[in-house]
Amino acid sequence: MAIPLRMQSYLQQFSVSYDVLHHPYSEGSEYTARIAGVPADRMAKAVLTEDHEGRHLLALIPADHRLSLYQLDSSLQRRFHLVSESQVAEMFADCSRGAVPALGGAYHLETVVDDALLRQDELYLEAGDHEDLIHLSGPQFRTLMNSAAHGYFSSNRELDYGVYS
Repeated sequence: MAIPLRMQSYLQQFSVSYDVLHHPYSEGSEYTARIAGVPADRMAKAVLTEDHEGRHLLALIPADHRLSLYQLDSSLQRRFHLVSESQVAEMFADCSRGAVPALGGAYHLETVVDDALLRQDELYLEAGDHEDLIHLSGPQFRTLMNSAAHGYFSSNRELDYGVYS
């Protein structure tokens, strides 16, 4: 499967240059990073949430982290919960099931980025399937996320508890 046209158009809209890294089939951001040979802290995992009023929010965190709904709630002064897999599949119908793209703007989704990602020199994003990653520079990623809110709302899996991925 090629990168969905919606994602390609979004990248072109911002004049972002990127490479595509092909890897063996994998599911799960942390496993994908490992099998693709990229650092998990440089792979953006997208987690789709919904607030108490039904508004969706795409939270981007490093693949080796877990989302803290408590920290997200506190940061944005809203209550969030994870969205069901069937809702995710419906919202990203042009992507393979479970391959949630980290380009919320391409899908007109409010997006929030964990500051741990914004510090990176390079990033890898799910390309809409389970065999390709979009590789771009840190400055290019920050250009794409310029209008997104940001903060710390995740923590390393090995160090935290009471969080969700």
